[in-house]
Amino acid sequence: MPRVKYTDSDIALMARMMRAEAEGEGKQGMLYVGNVIVNRAVADCLDFTDVRTIPQVIYQVQGNNYSFEAVQKGNLFYNRARSVEKRLARQNLEFWREHPAKYALWYFNPYAPCPPTWYGQPFAGQFKNHCYYEPAAGTCESVYMG
Repeated sequence: MPRVKYTDSDIALMARMMRAEAEGEGKQGMLYVGNVIVNRAVADCLDFTDVRTIPQVIYQVQGNNYSFEAVQKGNLFYNRARSVEKRLARQNLEFWREHPAKYALWYFNPYAPCPPTWYGQPFAGQFKNHCYYEPAAGTCESVYMG
């Protein structure tokens, strides 16, 4: 059973986001970004209580900006999804979760060493240029179950 219900258009949307955010980090990096996307759809806490679908996650607005920089800036996000990224997105939606993004709800590229916390959330680990952050203990149990 998939971690989140999805359609073919959800796979294509997620694949485009994974590529736009992490193409330079290879398949592994794109899978980690996919973990964060799926985790946000599963999480019923913090900023994610009203997002349950892939489009809701991708197009979520926080603080007058889209949550994902690629939606704002365009770059690769507006290119068609390729089959390789679609396969990776399907893996995330069905089963794939690994550290450091296994339970992560956030990531960013600080262009410097990863800080130990980000907006009060603990550092989970780093892959290439991206730092991943999990919810603080007791603030989002649903992400650990989904």
